[in-house]
Amino acid sequence: MSKHRSPQSLRASVLFCVAAISCAFSGCQDGPLYALKNVNPYFTMREWRDDEALGVTDHERRSQLADLSAQIGQMPKNRQAFWAQHLDKILENDASPEMRRLSVSAAGKLQTADAIRLIEKGLDDDSVKVRMEACRALGQRKEEAAARLLASTAGTETDEDVRNAAIDAIGNHKGSIALDSLKIALNNRNPATRDLAVQSLKRVTGKNYGDEPNAWIAALEGKSVQQQPTRLVESIRNQLR
Repeated sequence: MSKHRSPQSLRASVLFCVAAISCAFSGCQDGPLYALKNVNPYFTMREWRDDEALGVTDHERRSQLADLSAQIGQMPKNRQAFWAQHLDKILENDASPEMRRLSVSAAGKLQTADAIRLIEKGLDDDSVKVRMEACRALGQRKEEAAARLLASTAGTETDEDVRNAAIDAIGNHKGSIALDSLKIALNNRNPATRDLAVQSLKRVTGKNYGDEPNAWIAALEGKSVQQQPTRLVESIRNQLR
């Protein structure tokens, strides 16, 4: 997905989002524009002054958004809906892949109807790390739509790291969508991808047919395959996921 942003609109959008996040933690009542006025009293001008003059650094922006991501899931629903609007703006307009990644992470913790829609935007992002974060976020969701998006990503994504992130994340879902997607992944030419599919199938099914893809394919097709004892380390790892 190609992003086309003018320098003026991008700077305005970024500063708006930073001010909005700062507002959340300062408790201001006049909304994000109030905080933005404090940053620059001439905020209505077309041209913005240098970021250093405004006192806003990339580190501060990331820190504020990381704090929001950590807390948003415990906020009241109306506040989550409020911040979802600003996460949407960041995903659409922010030039920083890290800011977009953190926005996807925050969206994954929402308990509102916006969650899946915002995470899906992350799947269309230019940045690999943003798309991988979207896969991880979908792996933590319970909705069937999350499993469908992961299955689609596993089947169509051209980047190997993102595809493997989807295969790993879909292992947290149950049902036919996950099973069908992982069965296809068992035939992938990449050994690492096949191994991830096997490990995900162990979590989805709660069974252990070993580490050979052919054994799992046979089991998924209803053939008789002997189960193997699950190693203690593997059992603990699966319980912690």
